[in-house]
Amino acid sequence: MEELWKKTLEEIELEVSKPRFVTFFKQTRLLSLQDNVAIIGAPNYMATAYIEKNYYSLIKKALDKHSGTPISLTFKTYAKSQEKAEAPGPLFTSTVIKNAVKKHSIRIREDYTFDSFAVSDSNQLAYTAALAVADDPGGKYNPLFLYGTVGVGKTHLMHAIANIIYEKKPSATVIYLTTEEFTNEVVEAIQFKTTQQLRRKFRNVDLLLLDDIQFLTGKEKVQEELFHTFNSLIDKKGHVIFTSDRPPHELKKIEARLASRFEGGLTVDIEPPDFELRTAILLIKSGKYGFSLNAELAKRIAIKITDSRALEGFLLKLNSFLTASGSMEVTEDIIDKCFGRARQEKVTVHPDDIVSAVCGYFDIKTTQIKGSRREASLVKPRHICMYLLKEELGLTYVEIGNLLGGRDHTTVMHGVEKIRTMSLNASPVNEEIVSIKKRVEGGFLQ
Repeated sequence: MEELWKKTLEEIELEVSKPRFVTFFKQTRLLSLQDNVAIIGAPNYMATAYIEKNYYSLIKKALDKHSGTPISLTFKTYAKSQEKAEAPGPLFTSTVIKNAVKKHSIRIREDYTFDSFAVSDSNQLAYTAALAVADDPGGKYNPLFLYGTVGVGKTHLMHAIANIIYEKKPSATVIYLTTEEFTNEVVEAIQFKTTQQLRRKFRNVDLLLLDDIQFLTGKEKVQEELFHTFNSLIDKKGHVIFTSDRPPHELKKIEARLASRFEGGLTVDIEPPDFELRTAILLIKSGKYGFSLNAELAKRIAIKITDSRALEGFLLKLNSFLTASGSMEVTEDIIDKCFGRARQEKVTVHPDDIVSAVCGYFDIKTTQIKGSRREASLVKPRHICMYLLKEELGLTYVEIGNLLGGRDHTTVMHGVEKIRTMSLNASPVNEEIVSIKKRVEGGFLQ
């Protein structure tokens, strides 16, 4: 049985990621094999439940191959400390998973996993580094600093690491937040004299994920708090991951001691997706919308759309076409109609395209629309920009605030609602919005 299980594990190791294999399979055993029924043991109930739920078919296929006969599988927790927790079958599995999920941060997206992350040359290094961190949190690559433009997968990899850590240690403490949110917490702690509570919150976690670190520039008190938080976490073997739209050495107005911490681990550039990766993204994400693409149709879309966020926007639009047609079968005709709504073959729209179009229409600079000045000549364009980013691209209020100079999400909400209200009252703003849409490259918003 040992030899049979060894060959089975060698087969499985080729099919799953290294962190998953180490976490869930390395300590499994073939406890018995009688009358073509295999009892597979794992050292704890979480591993038992997880492999039964997610890898039954894979294990059976490998066992059937190496045993030469069809095998039925049952699963059991073999560690003595877990014997009381054992229970048979799916009912036990669902109970374990349900109880474990309650401990997870609601900010961590369960669909952002390594399995759902498409990999090519443009992001291979970042993917490999993230896997290494998930396999050994608190060890090497601490901090991990991921940078690249919008929509290349930085946040996805952060969440994927968190999901693996939760699988390995359901009681792990993980905090994910944007730099704007961290800034707000520090400011409130100073205002209400609750800095000790703030420090207890952030300095006693297993994993701290801080998104869009570029918006930390110029905020001295926040940088100081982050510096001490970082040092405390490193001392306690906690792991820190940062994302940014630029490398550490290009961040302005950052304290030298903090900048050195950013560069003290591993810094990885994630490049925009190439054609092969865009095709893979389409094939993977189409299932999320309830339909499937074949490779040829995916290539047809990928060759015309170069931005990863626009890819998902196109899938959303494609889903609308399919729903309206009453069939979820994707055909070339449906694809053509989907592109036809754009009026042009190029359908790429990046948030920066909208920002540039607004600035061009009102004859202002992007630095002005993202700046802090509140002259009437800037406020209106800024609000229209917020509105278009929300209505046309579906960005969150936090994402829009980050894009426009690190503004608070409540400020963005106010701006969006103001323009929305004006647009409902036959305001001249409607003509301005239409004109700005026409300026957007590719005509995607028409």
